[in-house]
Amino acid sequence: MRTSLDFPDLLFKHLKTRAAQEGRTLRDLVIELVERGLNAREVVDPRQRFEARPMVIPNQGPLPLDLSKLSNADLYEIINKDDDDRAIELMARR
Repeated sequence: MRTSLDFPDLLFKHLKTRAAQEGRTLRDLVIELVERGLNAREVVDPRQRFEARPMVIPNQGPLPLDLSKLSNADLYEIINKDDDDRAIELMARR
């Protein structure tokens, strides 16, 4: 089955580099990593799992953004900023 994935630039570069270093295709590397992740069994104390959940912040109404003044690129940046920040943080840990 075919699908499209949108990786943050830094993560994509890391995957592409690793595939090249291992003499593999990007496709094969991603499939292996996804399979490995799905098959991993992490033993977690149920109390820790509960504590790891994000806090729920009560709804305080709509965000103070005038969406009519934002371009599609601006909206894309807002939506994906958290994903990019997380990818950069993960890459920095390695």
